[in-house]
Amino acid sequence: MPEDIVELAPLLEACLADNPQGEKLRVVQSMLNSSVRAALGNWIAQRLSLETLVPEVYRKWRPLVRDAFRFLFERLSEERLAEKLVEQSNLPLDTPPAARLLALLARMPGIQKVGQVLARHRELGPQLCGALSELENGMSDMSAGETRTLVENGFGNKIGQYAVKLAQGILSEASVSVVLRFSWRNPATKARERGVLKILKPHVPAYFAEDLALLQQLAEFVASNQGYGFASQHLAEMVSEVRTLLERELDFEREQAMLTDALRTYRLTLGIRVPRLIAPLCTPSITAMSEEAGVKVTEAFRGKVYRRLQVADQLIEALVAVPLLSREENAFFHADPHAGNLLYDERRHEVVILDWALTERLSRDLRRHLTLLVIMTVLRNTGGVSDAIRNLAAAREQPTPDQVRLIRESVGQFFRELPYGRAAGALDAMRLLDRIALEGVRFPAALAMFQKAMFTLDGVLYDVAGSRVSISSVLVRDFVVRLMASFGLNHPPLSVSDLIRVPRGAFTAALRSVGDKTPSNPVPEESPTP
Repeated sequence: MPEDIVELAPLLEACLADNPQGEKLRVVQSMLNSSVRAALGNWIAQRLSLETLVPEVYRKWRPLVRDAFRFLFERLSEERLAEKLVEQSNLPLDTPPAARLLALLARMPGIQKVGQVLARHRELGPQLCGALSELENGMSDMSAGETRTLVENGFGNKIGQYAVKLAQGILSEASVSVVLRFSWRNPATKARERGVLKILKPHVPAYFAEDLALLQQLAEFVASNQGYGFASQHLAEMVSEVRTLLERELDFEREQAMLTDALRTYRLTLGIRVPRLIAPLCTPSITAMSEEAGVKVTEAFRGKVYRRLQVADQLIEALVAVPLLSREENAFFHADPHAGNLLYDERRHEVVILDWALTERLSRDLRRHLTLLVIMTVLRNTGGVSDAIRNLAAAREQPTPDQVRLIRESVGQFFRELPYGRAAGALDAMRLLDRIALEGVRFPAALAMFQKAMFTLDGVLYDVAGSRVSISSVLVRDFVVRLMASFGLNHPPLSVSDLIRVPRGAFTAALRSVGDKTPSNPVPEESPTP
């Protein structure tokens, strides 16, 4: 019998004992000393069968994933760890690893955010993706009664003032919040209106804080162990920056302000809709907004290929083209576009974008270099791609000569490895940035959030329309249409000098290549930026 199992035998017996739940948890919690915790990390990794969960294409990351699970669950607070051990022990022996993982991540909102990012990653196995997709809105931490009590306590006398009536059942539930339907009397119209309430789960602030602290400690652990095959010396600082952004998930007042900004941004854009804030009923832990009709975007127009292609096109325009091509100096983007946050109104043919808690802003200069990066990637212009990446890095700190050389060599190798018969595009550009970041080149935290959003969106697009819609094609098309409609006067975020320096015919070549799904002829390696 493995040594870990021998050491854990008394603990596992306590988990399986026929005792009341509260007593069982107290006994298990009392047994969680340091040596038992070390054995637990190995046991949890074995029960999850990480060799099965992490596909062969990512086999080099299996040691890191295994060590990460060990690290996190060796350090999780005693109360939370005891609950998870009892739950895992009581699952049937034949429970699939993916289902075990989902149960393990329950009530871990910080870790769930990571799972949501991975859920739509096309190269993960279908079993794991299917389980992780449940993290989008398939959790059940709260009862309807608990939720109604939270609202009643939070609203106080507003219940009577606005004649608020709460639905009996929960509409949906996510990692951080739960959504409840309601109706109210609008003093401005004197009419009853329907809406939804997004309510912060009471356990989330403490659990989320612990999860993010553990992720920070994990990053420091990985950075101190140089055996995972990538440059990790700046990992802890990078995670700290992203952690700061993720903490905005709990800032409901910030989200309420962003919802107002989003409504103003998209008000004139056809086919895109955001909920309307109901300000009188908002509190620091409750966001009240209009109820929006629609089905989960991945369920829209089942069996209607042409319609689903249109849906994918609208998603790209809403979540990529609108923010990147904005006239604003600092344009915001939705940084959490998983399928649970996206509805589609089939009657009105509109994308409905929910949950504006996780947003970030990109400066005009960052968007300029991002747009050039996408265009030059489509054209396979290695010089233009290298310059765009160097300028993106310079927005954080000026790259050293060695890093400039690393960028140039990485770009060259990337395109040599990319099959010539496949069109390059925006996702290739994001993967290239990831590769270079793993080699130690640092980029702004906002750019990391944009990459996360792009990878998440790519998975959603694939579920909607397969590989038939290209992010690059929609982005370049929208840019060219705006440029032509304005007779060359409307070209944000690119400057006039960018337009002059981009090789002749580049935009039409880019449109042709992404539209035909075949690569354009390589463009001479000239720099598109000053």
